Amino acid sequence: MEKKKRSFQMPHTYIIIFGVILVAAILTLFIPLGQYDTKEITYTVNGEEKTRTVVDPDSFRYVLDENGNKVTQAAPIFGTESVGGRGGILNYVFEGLTVGDQTSGAVGIIAFILVVGGAFGIVLRTGAIESGIMRVIDLTNGKEILLIPILITLFSLGGAVFGMGEEAIPFVMILVPMFIAMGYDAVVGIMCSYVATQIGFGSSWQNPFGLAVAQGIAGVPIMSGAWFRIPLWIFFTGLTIVFTMRYAAKVKKNPKSSVAYDSDQEYRDEFAKRGREELPFTLGHKLVILDVFLCIVWTIWGVVEKGYYIPEIASQFFVMGLAAGIIGVLFQLNDMKLNDIPRSFDRGAADLLGAALCVGMAQGIIIILGGTDPASGTVLNTILHTISDGMKNFPPMLSAWFMYLFQSVFNFFVVSGSGQAALTMPIMAPLADLVGVERQVAVLAFQLGDAFTNFIVPTSGCLLGALAAAKLEWGQWAKFQIRFQALLIVCGSAAVILGVLVGLS
Repeated sequence: MEKKKRSFQMPHTYIIIFGVILVAAILTLFIPLGQYDTKEITYTVNGEEKTRTVVDPDSFRYVLDENGNKVTQAAPIFGTESVGGRGGILNYVFEGLTVGDQTSGAVGIIAFILVVGGAFGIVLRTGAIESGIMRVIDLTNGKEILLIPILITLFSLGGAVFGMGEEAIPFVMILVPMFIAMGYDAVVGIMCSYVATQIGFGSSWQNPFGLAVAQGIAGVPIMSGAWFRIPLWIFFTGLTIVFTMRYAAKVKKNPKSSVAYDSDQEYRDEFAKRGREELPFTLGHKLVILDVFLCIVWTIWGVVEKGYYIPEIASQFFVMGLAAGIIGVLFQLNDMKLNDIPRSFDRGAADLLGAALCVGMAQGIIIILGGTDPASGTVLNTILHTISDGMKNFPPMLSAWFMYLFQSVFNFFVVSGSGQAALTMPIMAPLADLVGVERQVAVLAFQLGDAFTNFIVPTSGCLLGALAAAKLEWGQWAKFQIRFQALLIVCGSAAVILGVLVGLS
């Protein structure tokens, strides 16, 4: 009797995160605690003075016991921060879920994901998205692949100009089913939305959240270096377009070559079940689509002009969902009744619950390592100091390259662009002076390292939200993304070295 071949099954995202939790816990056994002093700095963005608390790079010290020995603090098996202790290995989920506030940490991102999921649950219940998708397919008439360069360029611009990130999650919910209906897969939808925003974010010449903060901390003119970064943005955006179009063409030719083939089946079944003849595009459908479009415009205006962030954007999408529900009831779209509005909100939020849990679990990794507060004794502070100290004897080009690699790895622990800048740039900027690298190059290394690993680290709330919206497991995504990630590392390295050679300042 022939033995059945056992195929490798990628572990669930929860299992991967728990594995990282265990690795982090092991690190706490050996790495001593370290801490920095902090200081306030001010810088100006668009004529407005900003203040930020950053680390003092010369203040690092190990936490010592009464005998002068370095202190290690093993992560407890069980413990809670709420009673003045430290989050433990077995309660990392709850501790991670409750980190932060409306604008930072897990709490705000989780609330955002659930509200947006609920709002789009109502929109999807109207049937307007499916009808709109079929309309787009009819209009493109075999030229649907041209949507890829258009969408990637637009979303990349969004990331470059106003730091688009979390805002991409709702678009994933629209674009993924559209591309699947066109014969592509969920991966293409994510590449055209979330990934494109981060490409723009990383190569931006004016991003107010990442670039401006990093330049302000590094002490270089805000928004300077555009002459180098704009061509860089064009290059990386073009690279993303070419890579995505080649992959899309392969999937179109052979759908089973898609890493998302199995998970996309639910979408394909839904389209097959409903049939094109059952999807009219009525006035009610058009009004729902208009509602979504106006919400997008409102969001962009709010972010650019008013500085809206997670709380405001979540509320904007809630209003969008409510308006879509009212339109659906008034026009009886999909036989919608009043009670279908809250029920659809429930279902939409439930669809993204897994992503919300992943965000909390990922935050648990940081808790195990002691948190990101530079003024507290943590393992993370020691790692930061050790790596930066090790770069001091490298030649300029090698130092710049190691800065890029370091920022890429450190992004695993601190995904927030502005948070990572506050922790690392006060150390990297004077380090750049010591090794003969321009501070502007150090900022470039931060930019590229911070943004480009957002595509793959399982600690990124935005990434997990986008994957959940696409009904794609992190393991499936990683199988595809690892190739693009390798390409980005090579090109990012070349960009940093080029910055050194041309004297980017």
